[in-house]
Amino acid sequence: MEENYIYSGTKKLRCGYTTGSCAAAASKAAAQALLTGQAVKSAEILTPNGKLLRLAIEKCVLSRGSALCSVIKDSGDDPDITNGIEVCAEVSLAESGVGILGGKGVGTVTKAGLDQPVGASAINSVPRKMIAQALCEVAEMHEYCGGFKVVISVPDGEELAKKTFNPRIGIVGGISIIGTTGIVEPMSSSALVETIRTEANIRRAEGLKTLLLTVGNYSERFIAENRPELVEQCVMCSNFIGDAIDIGVSLGFADILIFGHIGKLVKLGSGIMNTHSSYADGRIETLIACGVLAGVDSTLLCSLNDCATTDAALDILYENGAAQPLLEVLTKRIHGYLQARTKGSARVGAVIFSYKNDMLLKTELADDILARAEV
Repeated sequence: MEENYIYSGTKKLRCGYTTGSCAAAASKAAAQALLTGQAVKSAEILTPNGKLLRLAIEKCVLSRGSALCSVIKDSGDDPDITNGIEVCAEVSLAESGVGILGGKGVGTVTKAGLDQPVGASAINSVPRKMIAQALCEVAEMHEYCGGFKVVISVPDGEELAKKTFNPRIGIVGGISIIGTTGIVEPMSSSALVETIRTEANIRRAEGLKTLLLTVGNYSERFIAENRPELVEQCVMCSNFIGDAIDIGVSLGFADILIFGHIGKLVKLGSGIMNTHSSYADGRIETLIACGVLAGVDSTLLCSLNDCATTDAALDILYENGAAQPLLEVLTKRIHGYLQARTKGSARVGAVIFSYKNDMLLKTELADDILARAEV
């Protein structure tokens, strides 16, 4: 396979291929082996983004009426938990069409709102199209006019799935066969954003009109301690707050409420909607700017510049009686930037806390959104 690379900062990183590409290549090889009676060592597939992949076939076993081939997934330089797993496809002949089923290690969908309906195998629509296309190519090549039955399996999938988001989003018994482009881009945020979209879509399918977002372990703990009845409704968005808000709007949620620690959400006061440190910092700078607007003593604000954390800066502010006016300005700024993000398409608020300082802030709409979420 010709190697594909992307650049992340100054690093050149090698791309890999998805479980969907593995399943398509294994299916194509198995169909070819079944129709020719000969073992296959590699298979070429065309990915949805137009790249030609030639994948090595790890195993090719012919038996009476079927053939089974497998591909070892290579995630490139991406730290993907599925790197190195074996994806198998067992193909047998059918009267017509292409039937695709999940076997051992492929999960089953148990909640509405996912790519596949409840009860179906967790083989997403794009991989299904890739498999069908690959088998049609084999049929045409060998002038075969019938159909195929394909069973996709992952020997270690059930155990591996316990380390993924699958149990949380309602996929049980194994991993998902996924991929929209066929290619895995190292360190890509797209997979994380799609996980947010998947979870949010489940909540929408459950009939919820309020999207509750958490940004990390602190916020999940906060909700569990203060509003345990809402825990099952929450969607983890990590640092991707802006993307999560956009997803909420696109799915038609009327209200969006974010729960987060001040160390993350302070950045919203400067309009920073991706709170990962590699994207932007601005924590202390935001506090200082809010302090200036609140009329806090300039010498005190200058001392914040030496603080390594938001909590350390808050300690100084509380000790000097300057925290309240500064935090009032911060809360108003966060409210303004959140409304600007949705442009009136949804109401959005934030609940911001700090365990160390026993601090709790709520933006203007937060209480009303929270009350409606309880209904």
